[in-house]
Amino acid sequence: MTHPDHRPAHRKLLAAGLLGSSIEWYDFFLYGTAAALVFPAVFFPDSSPLMGTLLSFSTFWAGFVARPLGGVVAGHFGDKYGRKPAVVACLLGMGVATFLIGCLPSAHSIGVVAPILLVALRFVQGMACGGQWGGIVLLLTESASPKKRGFAGTFGQMGVPFGVILGNVVFLVATAVLSEEAFLSWGWRVPFLCSALLFPVVLYIQTKVEDTPEFRELQEEVAEKKTVKVAQAPLSEAIRLHWRKILLGCGLLAATNTAFYVSLAGVLSYGTQELGMKRNDILAISLGVSVIGIVVILWSGDRSDRIGRKPLILIGGVGLAVWAFPYFWLVNTGKLPMFFIAVTVATLFQSMTYGPLAAFLGELFEPRLRYSGASLAYQLCAITVSGGTPFIMTALIANTGTTTYVSLYLALMGLVTVFSAWVLHETNSAEVRADPDAVPGEQLYV
Repeated sequence: MTHPDHRPAHRKLLAAGLLGSSIEWYDFFLYGTAAALVFPAVFFPDSSPLMGTLLSFSTFWAGFVARPLGGVVAGHFGDKYGRKPAVVACLLGMGVATFLIGCLPSAHSIGVVAPILLVALRFVQGMACGGQWGGIVLLLTESASPKKRGFAGTFGQMGVPFGVILGNVVFLVATAVLSEEAFLSWGWRVPFLCSALLFPVVLYIQTKVEDTPEFRELQEEVAEKKTVKVAQAPLSEAIRLHWRKILLGCGLLAATNTAFYVSLAGVLSYGTQELGMKRNDILAISLGVSVIGIVVILWSGDRSDRIGRKPLILIGGVGLAVWAFPYFWLVNTGKLPMFFIAVTVATLFQSMTYGPLAAFLGELFEPRLRYSGASLAYQLCAITVSGGTPFIMTALIANTGTTTYVSLYLALMGLVTVFSAWVLHETNSAEVRADPDAVPGEQLYV
């Protein structure tokens, strides 16, 4: 079933999806940067530097623990009542939670209550993040021409590097214009308070964006009492019918998520504390590499419409597995050019894998269960892989005195992605691409 790509309206939707996703991920990743650089001193001042970092990264992990729950709740309502209402609720929740983190008193002011409130707000952030990804990418892909879903989905995926860029720019500006004392006292709060910029995006989506044609057609078929029906318990049906796809979908993300969070938070802490590198130098590298990531994500999503989703994911997974050891050999030199090369190459492979995933994960599931199935696969990886990566990396290095086991972990996650992509069926095969009326994934629905 094809849907016309109404260009002006769809371009506005792509822009709104990119902007909303970027600010949402800015809010979520901002916490990771603060967890590495600020929170140990602000919320765990009586701990040693190592213990303060571990405690800070454990609160970072709380957001990932909450993400599957957010995906389940949003998936349930998104499959029953529409993609748009779920997206609006999740964006609003993220904006409020992030703003309130910027208002939290320090541990010096209110003691142990401060880190407790921090964890609670991080949990809300996690739930909002867990629900928004599926909603935004489905708004984008289900509203696009079936032959352009890979490209359309990248406007949700590109929100990740754009979010990193926004967060790093704000932190770089704050640290450049403020003294270390002022930054730790109040300057770190400014980036969190800037999350208020998300509210106009929420208002625009609520008032100007329609739900996807595919979901509206599903509702029409239900109203006409056709055989298709809206799932009354989308999560349980998705698990019962598609548990293998959900687990393999989780595996698709293992390599890209591990590499991303090692580069985002893990080496930021490792480089400053263990290698003696300057914080702003590492943030600047992260900024530049994120720009490269945006280009590769857009290219790989568009390319997946032409050659299929699996080839790009397989190349990226193999590349990350092979690069795992050279990555830390270069980082451990403590030299900025080597550090830049290490992170750049990892980002190329990571982004090549990440670009097609929005379309691929959605196409694995039929429309009435799509939000639940895709969200659960994506967020299951968040709790099993993503959130724990900075903590695991820091603990492994502290206990072994070497990065060898971190490299081994990265390589293993690369192989998990390769295996998962190899086992799953291609949703955009050559036969589907050659048929002007074929919808990617439609032949796989059970």
